Order: sequence, then structure tokens, then C-alpha cells
Amino acid sequence: MSEFSALTAALLAFRDERDWQQFHTLRNLITSLNLEAAELLELTQWKSDAEVEALPADPKAAEALRDECADILLYLLLIADTAGIDLAAAARAKLAKNAEKYPVDKAYGSRAKYTELG
Repeated sequence: MSEFSALTAALLAFRDERDWQQFHTLRNLITSLNLEAAELLELTQWKSDAEVEALPADPKAAEALRDECADILLYLLLIADTAGIDLAAAARAKLAKNAEKYPVDKAYGSRAKYTELG
């Protein structure tokens, strides 16, 4: 069993013990994922780049960073389970697509979008 599969199984058990599946429509899960992503973003609000880079070194900030990342991952796992997506396979396929869009010889050191690479 993969790490994603084991984590998803634990998450589904947690959800089902609380009878929360009734609330977990695909729309609600996608909305919740975005709300959690906004909470992650909020950790950086009004901070300089240096302050953001220092977050992992501060125990309280690091815990908040971990918690928000975990919330995002958990919602993503629920979305993938609901939609029948194998996340590991989808990520590998997307990485292969990106490799075609951004060949090393054209994209190396560039922040340009693939449509702008020469």
C-alpha cells in the first residue's frame, strides 16, 4: 500500500467515524481546499521575503505552516478519492507533460511560460 493510499484510508476512516461524508461533495471539498490554501497564504501576508523565509525556524510559525500544509494535503486526498484520481499517477503524468513543455535547453534558468520559450 502506498503512502497516499494508507493516508487516504486513515482519512476516510476519520471522516466516516464522524459521518461527515454527507458534507463532502466534490464542490465542497474543492472549496475547502481553496480556503485552506488561503490560510497558508495568510501566513505570509504583510511579511517581507526574509520574514517568510524565516517561518520554518520559528516553532509556532513552523507548526502553523505544517498544519496548513497538512490541511491542504488532506483535502486534496479527499478530492482525489471522490473523483477517482490516482494522485501519484496524475503527478507523474503531469511531470512528463511539463518536461515536454519546458525542455531543459530552453527553460533552464528561465521563468518564462512555455508559450514564451524561444
